[in-house]
Amino acid sequence: MKVGYLASQYPAASHTFIRREVEAVRALGVPVSTYAVRRAPHPIDGEREKRAQAETFTILDTPPLRLVAAALAEGASRPARAFATLRLALRHRVPGLKALVWALFHFTEALVLAGRLRRDGVRHLHNHFGNAGATVGMLAAQQAGIGWSLTLHGISEFDYPAGNLLAAKLEHARFAACVSWFGMAQAMRLTAPALWPKLALVRCAIDPADLPQEPVRDAAAGARQIVCVGRLSPEKGQAGLLDALGRLVADRPELRLTLVGDGPEQAALVARAALMGLEGRVSFAGRLDEGATLAAIAASDLLVLPSFMEGLPIVLMEAMALGVPVIASRVAGIPELVIDGETGLLVDPANWAALATAINRLAGDPALATRLAAAARAKVSAEFAYPAAARPLAGLLREALPVIPGPGTR
Repeated sequence: MKVGYLASQYPAASHTFIRREVEAVRALGVPVSTYAVRRAPHPIDGEREKRAQAETFTILDTPPLRLVAAALAEGASRPARAFATLRLALRHRVPGLKALVWALFHFTEALVLAGRLRRDGVRHLHNHFGNAGATVGMLAAQQAGIGWSLTLHGISEFDYPAGNLLAAKLEHARFAACVSWFGMAQAMRLTAPALWPKLALVRCAIDPADLPQEPVRDAAAGARQIVCVGRLSPEKGQAGLLDALGRLVADRPELRLTLVGDGPEQAALVARAALMGLEGRVSFAGRLDEGATLAAIAASDLLVLPSFMEGLPIVLMEAMALGVPVIASRVAGIPELVIDGETGLLVDPANWAALATAINRLAGDPALATRLAAAARAKVSAEFAYPAAARPLAGLLREALPVIPGPGTR
């Protein structure tokens, strides 16, 4: 019996943690097949990602006519179940004509996936993120007559429209893995106490084997090279990081910042850096593959994450495991990973003066940076590293698989 893993996009550059989790769960003896609704918009880099893509069934890779034919075949072979799945799809949506149309798309995709799950021998389906992909997964599990569960990550899953549908999803789920206590509390905020026993803390984690050999740093020199990794979008707060850097350039002319990632704010951030006279101090590396991103972090003296909203960022775990001191916003699940003054520094989101002070503090106190980095590495190793971090989820998945009676049993 197999477990299926479904994500809206898999593999994807921003979802390497799912690939790592799949590998870790498999290593613990749980057979996993992977599925995606659609391909990621960017080309896949790296041999492990290419292997993951080759072994993943992607629903929308099927040509439209064949997709519709497969859905009709599934519906015709199990009409009563398909009708029940359609009723669920029509109920599980927010109001409006657009949502109704999307519900029919999700129903069609779910029928196609259900047929594939049955052929693959999947007896339980697990989703990452409580988004539209989770709706497809829930419907497919209903159609296939198997169990279903999901992992909840960040704030977007508790906002409209996903947040409006979360309680109904938890009613159908065998369990919901929450990557942080903060996320669990948000799920409790939106659901009845009767559903709370379905919630379990399951950390996302890193695989230490993926990490590069970090260079030897001159601790006495202090922090000079800053890196910020993330999609260039408003909620990530990179514009505020530029403001913080602008406050420091007169006293810390040695500071340099590299922004790793792409996104809709790139042109605005480039223009902002130029307007602030930060040319030569700020570089835009663009989207990098996993190996190049880890190398950029390892080559830096400090990682800063100035986000307004987050889940539990993997990039913080990677930096901490690499011995790179971190500064992050005091939001969501981040304080569960970065303990202020112990494993890193925390600042209030949008307080750019405080962010500048924190950067200046680490730049001028190499002993503090060294102490924080050592404690951070120990924290990640103890709580956020595979294989140990995968054991709770592997246990939940084993419990969710149905028990098949052996010969001679009733």
